[in-house]
This record gives sequence, structure tokens and C-alpha cells, in this order.
Amino acid sequence: MAGTAPPKSDNFDEMTDAGGSTRDAYVDYCRWYEGQEPGLLKRKNSEADESFRRTGITFNVYGEDEAEERLIPFDMVPRIITAGEWRRLTKGIEQRVRALNAFLADLYHRQEIIRAGRLPERLLHNNAAWLPNMVGMTPPGGIYTHIVGIDLVRTGPDEFFVLEDNARTPSGVSYMLENRETMMAMFPDLFSQVAVEPVSKYPSRLARSLAACVPPKFDASNGRKPNVAVLTPGIYNSAYFEHAFLADQMGAELVEGSDLRVVDGRVQMRCTRGYEPVDVIYRRVDDDYLDPLTFEPDSVLGVPGIMDVYRSGGVTIANAPGTGVSDDKAIYSFMPEIVEFYTGEKPLLPNVETWRCADKDSLGYVLDNLEELVVKEVHGSGGYGMLIGPTASKKEIKKFRAKLEANPENYIAQPTLSLSTCPIYTSKGLAPRHVDLRPFVLCSPNGIEITPGGLTRVALKKGSLVVNSSQGGGTKDTWVLKD
Repeated sequence: MAGTAPPKSDNFDEMTDAGGSTRDAYVDYCRWYEGQEPGLLKRKNSEADESFRRTGITFNVYGEDEAEERLIPFDMVPRIITAGEWRRLTKGIEQRVRALNAFLADLYHRQEIIRAGRLPERLLHNNAAWLPNMVGMTPPGGIYTHIVGIDLVRTGPDEFFVLEDNARTPSGVSYMLENRETMMAMFPDLFSQVAVEPVSKYPSRLARSLAACVPPKFDASNGRKPNVAVLTPGIYNSAYFEHAFLADQMGAELVEGSDLRVVDGRVQMRCTRGYEPVDVIYRRVDDDYLDPLTFEPDSVLGVPGIMDVYRSGGVTIANAPGTGVSDDKAIYSFMPEIVEFYTGEKPLLPNVETWRCADKDSLGYVLDNLEELVVKEVHGSGGYGMLIGPTASKKEIKKFRAKLEANPENYIAQPTLSLSTCPIYTSKGLAPRHVDLRPFVLCSPNGIEITPGGLTRVALKKGSLVVNSSQGGGTKDTWVLKD
């Protein structure tokens, strides 16, 4: 029989309590797990890797001599959240997403939050993601953030913190869906014993949510349904699998910039019958490359003139250009004030304590305590450009100190959190590893939808706090239990 209890961890373990008892969320799963033969589990673990390899679920790692294609490791022990925990989380997530959308609308119009002295104006002037082209522009339906990923970490039974916001082009939803499909294929009997909320409706909900954001010039009088397309940079992009996967699941067209052109004030898509209009573009191309006539003139990934069509109400771009300003980690540090300013409520989900290195006193504290802090670039992502003080060498700390002193405005610092752990399956049994969670949120004029679960990323290396796939992390299926 398979043993259940992983070795004890000094951090909050989501499966077992300090006394070794199984927590409520995992009781049914552990009962099933104890009845499995170790040899079967070992074979199933190998099958999962082979399944992902056959499906082509890979990502590209850049920044080395050559781009390297890797398989994202999948762990077959699910991360389980109770219905009550999920209800509390969704209230906080919805509040934060509403505040983010209101914040972006304000930044590109009256900037009341800056007038009120709640946000320094320099954060816009120093932010490359701020787009003056969007000033005065209201996207169709007033929606800036059509798809949002909110990264959460846990430190205790009822202690969840927002680690960062992803309002530009959040990725990872295809892995959420494939993880669930893989688990259901490998262990169909398990899902008959544990009642889990489904995630399979996400593609249809995404299609419906995007179609609800039609541009002002869309004409439905002839019975035509909105044409939705996924704009990808192409097969060499690190997330191309996801672009193709979502287009296929939604029944939308997967297009590159060369497949689109502006004709008679509309964005038109090349098809077998010539060209037909595209109404909503789910773009996975960064702002700088969307339109060579407006942004980077050498870009071959976008569509010349698309921004003019967008401003004139001829097409919807999701997410709206300029939303990346809210992903900035310096902006993140003001999110408690932002939530309260636009909702009139205290944040239901707190931020991680953050020191802004642009502030002289904060910089002094950070420099004095580098060995204990996590320091991040304000525009960084993917686990790059950061220092984890407790695991860094003296040489690394010295090198980072010089960068911090030379350009303090480029960094923020946070305490090293005691992240919760979930067990992973290893050849020696279950072992605790640190995790985070990215729930996916859809926004349209019809409301906000949050898929029950999300993408759990796990640091597969013992003791590591970095869960990013580009830094050796893996993924898990995330279960939200039904009531």
C-alpha cells in the first residue's frame, strides 16, 4: 500500500497538520491514495510525462546561447482547496480585479488617484508600459483587463497573500486544463470518490466573454456572430502551445500578424474566400510589437494601422494596450491604496509587505538586510533579475548590492515568506515542496468569472522558493472541492 504522510516541514503544510493528521481538504484523497499499489503509482507517473511529451506541452527558455525547448514537469499529487477557502479567495480576487480595471480607466483619463496624492506621478513617467496613445481612449465595454491572472501564496490556514498581478497577457491556463485532463485519464476512479469542481468550461467561457466585448462598429443586424481570433507571435514564441490550444478549444482562428490587414477601416483576416472582418483579437503579442505605425517600426509581428482601427471602435483588443502598467511591481506596492480608493473597501486579500527602493529610507533598510530579503526588478518576470537573500552567496549579494545602489528605482524588496508546501510524488514517496497559485479571471460587460482552481506551480527542488517553469519548477492539478 502507498504511505500518505510526507516528511514534516517547518512551513504550513496543506496536507497534514503539525501533529501528522490529514487536513480536511485531503481526507478523501488520502483514503484513495492509501489503497493504491506503489508500483501502479510509479507507472502512472511515467505515463504522465510521456503524455505531456506526446501532446507537445513544452515551453522555450531564452537568454542562453540558444533557445531551449523543455517539458514542463507535472506532479500527479493534486493541490486541494476546500469550498469554503475558495469562496473567501474569490471574493478577494473579484475585488482586486474590479479595482485594477477602475485604476486603468482612471490612469488613462482623469488620473484622480494622482490628483488625490495617493499615487506618485513618477510611477507613470518611469514606466515603459504606460502608453500615452491610450490617453482618453475607452475600450469597448469599458473593459481593460479581459483576462487576469492573480498570483497567490499561502503562509497559514487562512493566510493568503497576493504576490503579483498579471493583467497584460497572463499565461498558463492551457496547463491548468491539460493537468486536469491528464489526471482524469490516469485516475478516473479517483474523481468518482472525490467531488471536484470542473475547469473544462474555461475555453467556452473565454469565447463567450470575449464575444461580449464586441467593438462599437460591430453590426449584428445581419445575424453575424462576432469573429474572435487569437493573435500569436508564431511558433517560436515560448507560449505558442497555449496560443494554439486556446484557439482550438474556443473554435477561434489562430492568426499571425501577416494573416491580418486593415481594409476599409476594419481589421480583416485572410481566409479561403478572401478577407473577412475580425471583431475581437485576443492578442498574445506585446504592446511594442502590435502596430509598427504606432510602436516599434521594425515589428513584423503586429498589424500596421491596427491602433487606428482600435481607437475608432472597429476592433476590440484583449487585453487592452497599456494594461501592463498595472503589472509593475512598484505599482503593486500601492495596491492596498488602489483597492480602497476605487472600491471604498479594505482589501480582502493583502499584499506581501514591500519596500520601495526608490525611497531613501527603504533603500537603506534593504541594503542593511539583503541577506534576509527577496529583491525584484519592478519590470521583471519569470524569476529572472531577482535576489533571494537567504540562499544567495556572498559574491551574489555583493554584485546585487552594486546594481541596487546604481539604480534603486528599478527594484522593490520583500521579506522571505514561509510559503506553504504541498506534497509531490517522488521515487521515495511523498515530499513537501513550496507552491503558489494563479487563478484565472475573465472580465466582460456581463460580469466577472473566476475558474475554480487555477494553475498551481511547484518548486520541485528541495528548499527552493522559485516556482517558475523557466527556473526548474513544475505544475500540479488544482482541485476546488464541491460543497
